Amino acid sequence: MAPIGATEAVQLQNRESLPSGWRKITDGLSYAERLAEHGETLAVPKAQAMAAVKRVAAHIGLKAGDMLLLDTLGAFSQVQDWTVGNRPIVWASNAYLMEQTGFSLSALKRHARRLADRGVISFKDSPNGKRWGRRDAEGFITEAYGFDLSPLSARAEEFERLWRAQKAERTLCQRLKRQITVARRVIRARVESAIQDDLRGPWSILMPAFDDLLKQLPRGNSTSEALARLLEQFQQLQSKVENAIQAALQSESSVENHEDPVELIEENTPELTPKEPISEPHIQTTNQLNPVNRNSLNARKKTAPTDSRIDVPTVMRACPEFTTWVRAIGSYLKDWRDLHRAAGHLGPMIGLSDLTWKKAQEQLGPKTAAAALVLTFDKHCAGEITSPNGYLRGMIRKAGAGELHLERSFHGRLAKQAA
Repeated sequence: MAPIGATEAVQLQNRESLPSGWRKITDGLSYAERLAEHGETLAVPKAQAMAAVKRVAAHIGLKAGDMLLLDTLGAFSQVQDWTVGNRPIVWASNAYLMEQTGFSLSALKRHARRLADRGVISFKDSPNGKRWGRRDAEGFITEAYGFDLSPLSARAEEFERLWRAQKAERTLCQRLKRQITVARRVIRARVESAIQDDLRGPWSILMPAFDDLLKQLPRGNSTSEALARLLEQFQQLQSKVENAIQAALQSESSVENHEDPVELIEENTPELTPKEPISEPHIQTTNQLNPVNRNSLNARKKTAPTDSRIDVPTVMRACPEFTTWVRAIGSYLKDWRDLHRAAGHLGPMIGLSDLTWKKAQEQLGPKTAAAALVLTFDKHCAGEITSPNGYLRGMIRKAGAGELHLERSFHGRLAKQAA
């Protein structure tokens, strides 16, 4: 029979091969213990450490029950346990933890083991498997065995980086989803408007392709890479639709010009005879918008009063809904050219037909037409108008009668926002 001293030496040797006592060693437990050792050298406040792990809990494989147990353990720790050279060890009994969480013993062990396997807590076990501890007069732990929360300190910075990356990914996914929404709404509106206007095009080919893309829309969460690929497909289809519409409009315009050449000469007459009244508005190539009226050529050369002009920032502030959608599709507005491009892109979302948009540009000019469309867009989104095409045509008629004063509409909307 071996001497008692030799037996104790063998027991100590066996214990040293385990993380802390009787528990079977695993790679996960060894990793958690190394994290705990590193966490002891850091000073991370409990609130910061707990907030960091909660933000990424689902991403690292933690469940609601795991987080409930972790919250319960964290409530036992004190501020001084999270300082350099100390460990926040909790020695609450299984009976007490079961009472606080409502878990069965098997569930309690399962959640605790998952927390350790994910590198969130570590087990500091006593040789007999009992949890206990003591504090000195100042409240610092002098000796304790139980659940060690030090890995949270070690991984707090890692979790915060992961959360920032997740946040950036979510933001990117939301932007891509909005761009996909815009693209599919524009495609549908463009094709339906073209069919309604009896424009000839390959609609019987494009619509089935559109339906196939709709089937690929994600039902749940999706990665930014997958969404970016899907957006590219929608944009390619949208480009095909735009090209088909432009070809149809050009073909229709050629037919009209061939059948009625006198009308073409009359349209160009003001340019050839400056003394005749000019019905087309003149929009200066600046970042400001002049009121539309039917003045003579000499009157058109005069500069409108400064207080009657509208610039791009004013238009965007007065029409927040349009501004939101512009940002959603990732566009930036620096001048009237950008605004005109964005207006033409988003117009179909509210059902604006290509013929109405084309007529607005011809009659109002690109800048005034863009401003009018932006106003129409916001009014439609706000439920103030039900027929965008009819409202925009009404503005075209007002412009022809010299009664269109867009600056009043925009400043009026700004006044309502400030009220």
